[in-house]
Amino acid sequence: MADVQQVSDASFEADVLKSEMPVLIDFWAPWCGPCKAIAPVLEELSKEYAGRLKIVKMNVDDNPETPTRYGVRGIPNLIVFKDGKVHDQIVGAVPKAQLVKAITQVV
Repeated sequence: MADVQQVSDASFEADVLKSEMPVLIDFWAPWCGPCKAIAPVLEELSKEYAGRLKIVKMNVDDNPETPTRYGVRGIPNLIVFKDGKVHDQIVGAVPKAQLVKAITQVV
C-alpha cells in the first residue's frame, strides 16, 4: 500500500528527479483550502497506482527553493515528472479524472 510521502528541497533530487518510476508532486501549504480538498484524491491515486507512480508532497512554506525553480506561483500545483523531466503541470484543485488523464500519459 502506497502513501503520499513528504519531500523537501534537500531530498527532491533523489526522491523525484532520480526516481525510477514517474512522480506526481503536489506543491501545497497547510493553510491552503484547495490543497486540503485535493489531498484525499491524491491518497486514492497513490493506492491505485502503487508500484507504477510515486506521489509526493512538498510544503512550499518550508521548502521555497524547488517551487521557485519550477515556477510554482499558485497552489495546489501538481507536476508530473518522468525520467527527471517535467511531463505535465496542473494548477488548482481539479477533478480526479483530469489527474488520471495526466497520469496515464506517463505510467
